[in-house]
Amino acid sequence: MVLLGFAGSFAPTVVLNAPSAGLGPTAASTPASTSPALSQFASALPVPASLRPFSATAAASDGHWKAVGRPIDGIPAVYETTMYLPDNPYIAGVAWIDTGLLHARLYSGSLSPGGLSWKYTAPISPADAKTLVAAFNGGFQMKDAEGGYMSEGKTVAPLRIGAASLVIYANGSATVAKWGRDATLTKSVVAVRQNLTLLVDRGAAVAGLNPYDTTHWGYSLHQVVDAWRSGLGVTANGALVYVAGPMSIVDLAALLVRAGSVRAMVLDMNPSWTVFSSFRPAIATGEASPTNGTDLLAGMVQGPERFFSIAYNRDFVTMSAG
Repeated sequence: MVLLGFAGSFAPTVVLNAPSAGLGPTAASTPASTSPALSQFASALPVPASLRPFSATAAASDGHWKAVGRPIDGIPAVYETTMYLPDNPYIAGVAWIDTGLLHARLYSGSLSPGGLSWKYTAPISPADAKTLVAAFNGGFQMKDAEGGYMSEGKTVAPLRIGAASLVIYANGSATVAKWGRDATLTKSVVAVRQNLTLLVDRGAAVAGLNPYDTTHWGYSLHQVVDAWRSGLGVTANGALVYVAGPMSIVDLAALLVRAGSVRAMVLDMNPSWTVFSSFRPAIATGEASPTNGTDLLAGMVQGPERFFSIAYNRDFVTMSAG
């Protein structure tokens, strides 16, 4: 097993305030669904604008979104595009996730974060598959994540002040936050997955990134600079953006910024651990499955079957309707 980060000390956080404003829909804004497969949230976010290519000679499809996955009341909830990266011959994938239509759930594994008594763990159940729209990989193993993990009322590792955090609330809304500044532990927080520190903050890449780094932001397999990397950001209007592909840490930050992230974090890396799949069953309330799932990038080693395998032992995130 390849080490994917570096160890660090943990410090408990203090329970103080409610979720910060602007971090996503609140419970008060979430009316009941109008049909079995519809979202609990109020309305769709505006359709994302096309992304500006990094190069004037990029492919014509660069940055142009296509709708994927199960639509919600006829409205696409996930869009995808590909982008050629600056000074990089590879193609990266970008997924935009409508948090006005979908809610997030953290699934836990026996290896990452550890433990065997999780309610939400692979494989995704047939009941939950009926509303599943997309799923993507989590972060590093806890010994490498320099942060904590809390879900289903269990704290596997103490949450660390200052850590980059995927925060999921009881109403299913989610954000990427600097723990202790943008979000703290309240009764409405149901899951926190921390991984290193923010890669993007206030709409810009953090200072000091090294394009040749293969260790500081996670250990690259065979010390390849353009390793398979993934990251998750949140836009100003609360959409989530997932990016993945063979790239340097500088490219990862640049792509997250280009996709509109105001804050973003590193997720897992190296070929075996980066995957984003969308699902489109033949009927609106049909079960998502490997047969109707599609990867963000054709070059991804793992595919939609990962989330339906009892052998899969790492954490991941689902985005579902209703």
